[in-house]
Amino acid sequence: MKMGSHMRNAIHGIMVAGALIFASHANAAVVDSTPAGFSLQETAHIAATPDEVYDALVHPAKWWNSQHTFSQNAANLTLDARGGGCFCENWNGGSVQHGVVVDAEPGKILRLRGPLGPFQGQGVDGALTFTLKAADGGTDLTLDNTIGGYMKGGFGQWPQAADGMLSDMVAHLKTYAESAH
Repeated sequence: MKMGSHMRNAIHGIMVAGALIFASHANAAVVDSTPAGFSLQETAHIAATPDEVYDALVHPAKWWNSQHTFSQNAANLTLDARGGGCFCENWNGGSVQHGVVVDAEPGKILRLRGPLGPFQGQGVDGALTFTLKAADGGTDLTLDNTIGGYMKGGFGQWPQAADGMLSDMVAHLKTYAESAH
């Protein structure tokens, strides 16, 4: 099966942005990396309440970076924030299930299962958890992402590229949540 132009663009964008962004964000970290997978963590303090941050979080069309979508348009993203709900992308000519909601506790936690982006074509799975805690008149956000399984050709530089992409997402979420409330 040939890889479509949207997929090639998404992979290229993730790798380029990831490499650049990873180098520039002190709040990003590859926590662990083995031949079987890796774990990432991003943190940020957001000047908004946990409920406000959660409300922003569950509306990815308003803050997600369009470069990190298959359709190149974040407006096509939806997140059904309930157990079994879909973090999906739908556009004329295609659709993608990015993850399934497995834990949704407004103002506290949002956890998704599923491999994001280029990991979807591999034998891997992922858990993406956003934890929100009230702190210093705002919210301390911690994003944990664990990916494991079989990756054709090995994981190589993928942990750093994925960390860069997620760091970019946290920065976009922070900017949106602080400006929206």
